[in-house]
Amino acid sequence: MTSRAIPVADIPDLVARMRAGERKATSAIVTEMERAAPSMGAIVETLKPYLGRALVVGFTGPPGAGKSTLVNAYTQILRARGKSIGIVAVDPSSPVSGGAILGDRIRMTAALGDDAVFMRSLASHGALGGLSPAAVRIVDALDGAGKDFVILETVGTGQNEIDVADIADVRIVLAAPGLGDGIQAMKSGLLEIADVLVVNQADRPGAEQTHQQLQAALTLRSDGRGNVPILKTIAVSGIGVEALADEIDRRGEVAHRQPPAVRRRRRAHYLIARAAAERIMAEIRRGGSSLDTLADEILAGRLTPDNAAERLLRSKAGEPGGK
Repeated sequence: MTSRAIPVADIPDLVARMRAGERKATSAIVTEMERAAPSMGAIVETLKPYLGRALVVGFTGPPGAGKSTLVNAYTQILRARGKSIGIVAVDPSSPVSGGAILGDRIRMTAALGDDAVFMRSLASHGALGGLSPAAVRIVDALDGAGKDFVILETVGTGQNEIDVADIADVRIVLAAPGLGDGIQAMKSGLLEIADVLVVNQADRPGAEQTHQQLQAALTLRSDGRGNVPILKTIAVSGIGVEALADEIDRRGEVAHRQPPAVRRRRRAHYLIARAAAERIMAEIRRGGSSLDTLADEILAGRLTPDNAAERLLRSKAGEPGGK
């Protein structure tokens, strides 16, 4: 990763080198996007003609399901098919230091020494939805680099880890035998967003039971889509991963019927929502008399939390009725 600021005048040449496959240039562009550097606007403007072409595939699921191992096996199949891949692996942040475990660098051997595969691990920075805005910006960078596939692996620590639904074209949700109440915890969150369900580590005891639990849980989906395929894989040996790759291709064909601008707009919607939420949270942390007044109104039963939130939003937007 580079530490110096990149002059805006150098961006077109750097992007051209990235699109020609130069790993160093790709790393520099990805780093600028990750840290929202001053050159970011120029990068996006330069990349604009190339954005929206990659298929963005999201992998999520509870800890222990084998996401990184499956992503590694899937990457190997894509490379055997002649495809180029970008990987954004989001690791949990330390609640103390904010640093990430970054264990994916150890597990994803398919990314080592292959110029057609570029991986960047980064921390979630405590994002409740399993992503950070930096991850989304990196997806754009790797899309603009000309990657055929951009794989997004999210933290997946619970049912709230569903931001991947707003970013990915195809959403893969993993489960594995022996995760205890994992399926129960997934029912009202991760299962809602799945395009494909995977029972990984399918050679372990309890795999068939996990498959049956997923089938039963699908009947609870609020959108009525109970026909989501449930595949079995053994990622460490590659069993079933080819069938998963074929299913992702089928789902990707459907996703690519949408114009690139439509799919990119969905990612922009997410970034706007995150920025708005962070500004509101910052305002709440600052406190102040206006927030105390709203809190007192709630405690007195004169306002609901929803009403108070609406007033707070209006006051910050300068709308009438904000006080």
